[in-house]
Amino acid sequence: MAEGRGLAVTLCSERFGSGTARGCRAAADGSLQWEAGAWRWWGLSGAFSVKLAGRDGGRGGTPGTASSPLSGLLAVFLPQGFPDSVSPDYLPYQLWDSVQAFASSLSGALATQAVLLGIGVGDAKASVSAATATWLVKDSTGMLGRIIFAWWKGSKLDCNAKQWRLFADILNDVAMFLEIMAPVLPICFTITVCTSNLAKCIVSVAGGATRAALTMHQARRNNMADVSAKDSSQETLVNLAGLLVSLLMLPLVSDCPSVSLGCFFFLTALHIYANYRAVRALVMETLNEGRLWLILKHFLQKGEVLSPTSANQMEPLWTGFWPSLSLSLGVPLHCLISTVSELQQLIGGHQEPYLLHWDQSRNQVQVVLSQTAGPETVLRAATHGLVLGALQGDGPLPGELEELRNQMWAGPEKDSWAIVKETHQVLDKLFPKFLKGLQDAGWKTEKHQLEVDEWRATWPLSPEKKML
Repeated sequence: MAEGRGLAVTLCSERFGSGTARGCRAAADGSLQWEAGAWRWWGLSGAFSVKLAGRDGGRGGTPGTASSPLSGLLAVFLPQGFPDSVSPDYLPYQLWDSVQAFASSLSGALATQAVLLGIGVGDAKASVSAATATWLVKDSTGMLGRIIFAWWKGSKLDCNAKQWRLFADILNDVAMFLEIMAPVLPICFTITVCTSNLAKCIVSVAGGATRAALTMHQARRNNMADVSAKDSSQETLVNLAGLLVSLLMLPLVSDCPSVSLGCFFFLTALHIYANYRAVRALVMETLNEGRLWLILKHFLQKGEVLSPTSANQMEPLWTGFWPSLSLSLGVPLHCLISTVSELQQLIGGHQEPYLLHWDQSRNQVQVVLSQTAGPETVLRAATHGLVLGALQGDGPLPGELEELRNQMWAGPEKDSWAIVKETHQVLDKLFPKFLKGLQDAGWKTEKHQLEVDEWRATWPLSPEKKML
């Protein structure tokens, strides 16, 4: 600022991201002096202070401030533009993720020591060829398991990234426990370490794939590479700290198996707890089947759409707690029909770009998608299937759906095709309100994480009813 006749003039100002703005004033020698934080302005009515909100930003921090060393250190381990360049859940997730990585590093050191002892390290009678053969069999078993698991479950990892992330870390603890117990049963040592390595390779596939999905969620400025690189730096730092602590810990516990096992169980409990807290801290704004079911059930019962934060807090993280309805999207048409009459019945007179078949006895919904089906169509089809599942539940439903459920329970068993046709008419009124509620609550409806197969079909559609 340049002072003259009691009036201050701002020469220029700058800020890094959402950090605190810095203003400059002219010094007596003509140089520029930068000031950050609280600015003092002089006006005709006297002096008054203005406190600017935000945090000091910029690479290396604000010159001349005490926070420069800390800002420089944070720049090494946090993505550029933090916190605006990442999702709001980035920091709590990374903190708990660092705790679990540290615990896992210490547990891994105990497990590695046990495996080396079992192979024969330090035993003069151990055969080098036998140890090499055991190691090769262990590695080859893991490689085959990695390929098979990626083929079997690869397409499901994106849909339920949080659940698979937690599963991978728990399976990793199981694998390390097997390694620790392997020397206790030398007869089954090879089988035990092969099973353990198989589990670790599954962990590698599930953990790596879900980490990529979570990085995509956290990166908000097309900065996936930066977020991933900084996550790697954080993990390397934590593993380095774990290595140093392991060097101090192993000599203390190596001569006492009970103490070593006790340390392992403590670290495993910490590892699982930190993983649970890390995954629970995530707030995904895209819909998978579990989150869609929670939101739809709340909407049908109370007429409100849950926010991403509320729905993610309620989302089950353990397997076995999903809706009993079996929903399959993108199934082949030839699996559902074999005659012209069955095709006509499946189309049912409606003109939506999906065909829905409901098996009441098995509570199974299968959906055939049209070539024109886009994300909104898939979302409506999934909503339609979950509404059919809600008809067999106990909670309250809106008027038309409650009346339809009463008809199903009170009278003779109603034909599934007739119920599907009636719910199509209900969805014509219900889904637009539901979709708008999702968008207003902050959900991203232009993409989803619903599990959809690649089959697509074509049948006559009314142009005015196409939904892209």
